[in-house]
Amino acid sequence: MLDERPVETTLYSLSESAPHPRRRRRSERHLSLLRVGSLMIDGKHELCLIKNISAGGMLIRPYCRIAEGTELSIELKQGEPVRGIARWIKDQHVGVAFDSPIDVVSLIATSAGAPRPRMPRVEVDGTAWLREGATVHRMRLVNVSQGGVKVLGESDLPVGAEVIVTLSGLPPAPAVVRWTNDGGYGVTFNRALALPLLVGWLQEQQQRQRSRAAG
Repeated sequence: MLDERPVETTLYSLSESAPHPRRRRRSERHLSLLRVGSLMIDGKHELCLIKNISAGGMLIRPYCRIAEGTELSIELKQGEPVRGIARWIKDQHVGVAFDSPIDVVSLIATSAGAPRPRMPRVEVDGTAWLREGATVHRMRLVNVSQGGVKVLGESDLPVGAEVIVTLSGLPPAPAVVRWTNDGGYGVTFNRALALPLLVGWLQEQQQRQRSRAAG
C-alpha cells in the first residue's frame, strides 16, 4: 500500500542537496514507520529516526542533544558509516549534510531484502500520465515506490477511480486512486513493480539528473 494516512515513512530522494527545514504540517501524522538509524557522535552510539535521505544528506529526529555544527556518522548499510555534519536544528529535527554524496539507488537496492513495514518511497520530479477510461490526465510525479505513486495535478479524479499509470521508461501499470488532498493523489498499483525494474529506472533518472546538473 502507498502512503496511506495517518502513516509516515522514510522518504528517499535522488537530490544531491542536503535537506532544508520544512514547515510543520497542520495535522501531524500520529503513526510513524520511519527507518531507525545508528549515529556515532564523539565515540558514542545513539539512535535516531530518519525522516528522509537524499544523496547529499538526511533529515533526522535524534534521541540525544545535537548542536549545530556537530560532526557525526551514521550507518546506513551494515558496516559502512557515512560521515556528515549537523547543518541546522528545528522542531527537534536535525538536517545533516554528508561529507560526500551517497548512491541512494544502491542503498535502496541493497536493503530491499531486509524486513520493512512498507516499500521505500523515492522522491522524483517528473511527469506521470493517468488514463481513466478515454481521458488521459497529465500530472506531476512527486514520489514513486514499488507499490504506487504520489502525483499532483488539477484533474478531478475520485477516490476509487481505476486508472492506468504511465511513467516514461516503465510499462503502463493498472492502479487505483486511494486518496486525494489539495491537488495531490495517492495511487496504488494493482501489482507491485519488480524491484530490479524500479531500481533500473531510478538509476536512469539519477543519471539524467546528473547530466542536467553537469550541463
